[in-house]
Amino acid sequence: MDINKILHVATFAGQIILESGGETYRVEETIWRICKAFGVEYAESFVTPTGIMSSVSDENHETTSLIKRIHRRTVNLEKISRVNDLSRNIKTLNLTVDQFYNELINIENGKRYSAPVTIFFSALGAAAFSILFGGNIKDFVSAFIIGVIIKLFSNLCSELSINDFFINSISGSIVAGMALILVSEGIGSNVDKVIIGSVMLLVPGLAITNAIRDTIAGDLVSGLTRAAEAFLIAISIAVGTGVVLILWFNKFGGI
Repeated sequence: MDINKILHVATFAGQIILESGGETYRVEETIWRICKAFGVEYAESFVTPTGIMSSVSDENHETTSLIKRIHRRTVNLEKISRVNDLSRNIKTLNLTVDQFYNELINIENGKRYSAPVTIFFSALGAAAFSILFGGNIKDFVSAFIIGVIIKLFSNLCSELSINDFFINSISGSIVAGMALILVSEGIGSNVDKVIIGSVMLLVPGLAITNAIRDTIAGDLVSGLTRAAEAFLIAISIAVGTGVVLILWFNKFGGI
């Protein structure tokens, strides 16, 4: 039994979950479960949103440790589900460490939805939220148009590795500016409904949910970190949207 290989494979599985938006307690549980499944009796891990620290010990109490830095985080619930299922079925499938690692590579390199599909349904989500908050068909169309632009802009910025704070701040400005223009041109009806619906694409819902779940699970460091992250994202959206609204009303006095 090569506990060093097992440690690296288990940590890699945890990395996939954490980078895909999973909770820290789920990462720790997955690492522990994988190590146990491959016969490692002593396994511990400490996970934060930006790093994984894992260690394993053999029967001679020789300890091996590994630190993995997390540089990017996104939302991919399919990856979380697949890694979670795979880790729970190691013995059922009678997987070796190498086979398990190859399965993880397949999950990591798995294809996501195509860009057109992602953009379309993101825009549809923004449009649906505008209706949910009391908008009409004109607001639906306006929010859909803004949703397409916001998703295209976000994808471009992600490829350029631009800081999330600036992405959300500029996206908030685009939302407010486009909403004001579309309503003033008669394409939309209610500025507030269009803005609220479109901004929902930027709201850090998963970060807030994970912050609450991590805090309840006792991971106070991760919970507070995620809460601070969500708070900063909300501020960046408010700053970007507010600046455009102030400039517009000061210059044009309204719609």
